[in-house]
Amino acid sequence: MAKETATAKTIEDISEAVPYLIHLPTGRAWIDYDQEADVLYVSLNPPQQATDTELLEDQGILLRYRGKELVGVTVLEASKRRKADKKRAHGSLRR
Repeated sequence: MAKETATAKTIEDISEAVPYLIHLPTGRAWIDYDQEADVLYVSLNPPQQATDTELLEDQGILLRYRGKELVGVTVLEASKRRKADKKRAHGSLRR
């Protein structure tokens, strides 16, 4: 029963993320979560070294660039994000 509950929760979590994931500019992403550091890493290309970083301090997000190309996003304090944050973040990325 615990396995079924965990599977159902995983499916629910992924389903909630789908509307956001399908709008990624590259159509694919590599996602890693460091639970100890509470940091979520999203690479928009196969993971690679960035050459520049921009901090969106008010959102706790690092934009990682290689040259002028956005290659990744790092979300600090990822577990503290709430569903309300999703609407704000998604809206600000559409501009």
